Amino acid sequence: QGDDVVEQIDIGGPAMVRASAKNYANVAIVVSPESYGSVIEAIRAGGTSLAQRRELAARAFAHTAEYDRAVATWFADETLGEDVDLPAHLTIRAERLSTLRYGENMHQRAAIYTRTGGHGIAQATQLQGKEMSYNNYVDADAALRAAFDLVKPAVAIIKHANPCGIAVSAPNALDPIASAHLRAHACDPVSAFGGVIAANRKVTLKMAENLRDIFTEVIVAPDFEPEALEVFRLKNNLRVLKLPDDWKQEPMDVRLISGGLLLQDADRFPDDIESVATDWELVSGERPEADAMTNLIFAWKTCRAVKSNAIVLAKDSATVGIGMGQVNRVDSCRLAVERAGDRVQGAVAASDAFFPFADGPQVLIDAGVSAIVQPGGSVRDEEVVKAARDAGVTMFFTRERHFFH
Repeated sequence: QGDDVVEQIDIGGPAMVRASAKNYANVAIVVSPESYGSVIEAIRAGGTSLAQRRELAARAFAHTAEYDRAVATWFADETLGEDVDLPAHLTIRAERLSTLRYGENMHQRAAIYTRTGGHGIAQATQLQGKEMSYNNYVDADAALRAAFDLVKPAVAIIKHANPCGIAVSAPNALDPIASAHLRAHACDPVSAFGGVIAANRKVTLKMAENLRDIFTEVIVAPDFEPEALEVFRLKNNLRVLKLPDDWKQEPMDVRLISGGLLLQDADRFPDDIESVATDWELVSGERPEADAMTNLIFAWKTCRAVKSNAIVLAKDSATVGIGMGQVNRVDSCRLAVERAGDRVQGAVAASDAFFPFADGPQVLIDAGVSAIVQPGGSVRDEEVVKAARDAGVTMFFTRERHFFH
């Protein structure tokens, strides 16, 4: 009950802690058992120093600030109503886990912080390998985003925050996660060199053996077979991360901008995406058979993990060509087709946003794509649909965009 919670809010305790911290010149205030060892050692050596008491005071003020934040959050949840997830005042509490060798580039300082209540890559356990870098963390998080969007055993391979291969296991595979890795790697083996891999299932011995001769920076998964870890120990530089047991995708996205930050709902697919796909608007061709529809849904889901402008070509629930990060959509189409090569014949395509002109889908059609899924909504939708109809290519409108910047 609300009144009961209010009665539990401590007023005197935080006041005494703050008063002691304010008088750090003469008082050593200890608010955490983590400080006991150093304080006892200092007392045995003759007493705490001014510098140590100042550090303890800083921890004390941080402690009461965290308490006040928790109280403020509770009141906000009680009063904000429909705006509870977009609060008027936002406080993000994080503790420095470690400093990193450098940031995105060697001249930039960097550190990793763990957020209170976090259940993500920052809370993963490193089982072996070199120290994680700033870029390793960014790529590993992107890989998780891609792999865990998929329900079946799946693997995503990431370079520079973009996928170079995503796949689920082949039907009836004896080792599903090993199968998913081989199929993801086949999309673009050149780019996969030095990649970061995420698996949404326990990594098996077979998958580890498949990785034996492939240079990989990081592999992250919910768990690893002991035999797989034995194989990985032969690769001293490979960083192996085990996700926390309570790992989950974040419900909100936060991004710093100069002078502030942006907060938004995380872009997530509904659990019943297959049911949602039955409501896609068929604007060209005939509704495909179940296997082809499964491919379209796979392409649509994986497209969300690709930086805009994003084009994904897929076959048998595995990417065969990816075009990403281009400043116009037709160039992304060309890039995806080029990377797919002969595999583009009969593949399906997904676009994260509408085609502003018919030239993009025409590139895909001319290359041999059999079906296209896209949001629709362009003022030139009629021209785009006509290009698909003239070629006898199936096209769906989802009426939902999935930009990823």
